[in-house]
Amino acid sequence: MTNLRDVRLRMRAIRQTLQVTRAMNLISTAKLRKGRRVLEDTEPYFTRIQKSMFDILSAAGMIKSDFFRRPDPDDASRTAVVVITSDKGLAGGYNANVFRQVNELCAGVRNPILILIGAIGYRYFIHSPYLILENFSFRSQMPTVEDAREIADYIISQFLWGMFNDVYVVYTHMYSSIRLLPSARQILPLDMGKIQEELSWKGAQKRVELQFEFLPSGAVVFDALVPMYIKGIIYGYMVESYVSEQSARMAAMDEASKSAEDMLATLQINYNRARQAGITQEISEIVGGSAALNG
Repeated sequence: MTNLRDVRLRMRAIRQTLQVTRAMNLISTAKLRKGRRVLEDTEPYFTRIQKSMFDILSAAGMIKSDFFRRPDPDDASRTAVVVITSDKGLAGGYNANVFRQVNELCAGVRNPILILIGAIGYRYFIHSPYLILENFSFRSQMPTVEDAREIADYIISQFLWGMFNDVYVVYTHMYSSIRLLPSARQILPLDMGKIQEELSWKGAQKRVELQFEFLPSGAVVFDALVPMYIKGIIYGYMVESYVSEQSARMAAMDEASKSAEDMLATLQINYNRARQAGITQEISEIVGGSAALNG
């Protein structure tokens, strides 16, 4: 009986765990769909800002701007690495893959300093040898444009002040629901060649032949657009990382549910066998006792 009671307790615990994993799977599915819809709705706005920046440079040539400055090779330059992780675990290898990408990037740049987005990243890198300049956490909520603006304003102010000379963002790119790969992208200083490549990748035609007039001047408008452009990039990376996190958590919870179901099936078989053995033993005892009384 003790063995049967232990098996029943284990089966009850596994059923409760199975309910949790299934519920988390459904929640992640809903968040995934919402995140992808939000990203698709906001992408045209920031793409238009990107086109306007290219229009200004195409008409006026290379504009003198602090956002194009390059560090002096002899200067003790620093590199800021913006790391986007999650605020919660139970997402499989999502955060571990980001950590590996950050370590590889930091090994190849000069004097890396970290700007962290997400509580899990802070817990990991607080024990690393890298300097943490700032940490942002949004409690696992859907990233908003205001969140991206706060981060972008901080990065731009520190970049213009000279705290660091290069800015990279490490995030998770969702190629498909089963292919989530961490990526590193440089966002500052600006590179118009990369901006043109991004426009071409998004299907935009070359806009060199178009002529626009910007008031009060192209340089002033350009410097006003850059913070919006950086905000759009960071917002897109944050939403894509959020969507990737939900996809990874869906896969992890699905595997956990399958494992729980397999364990439950095995325990059910063991329970049935133990119960049948107990019934057989009781019948044998009754038959034996009856035979002894008759004898």
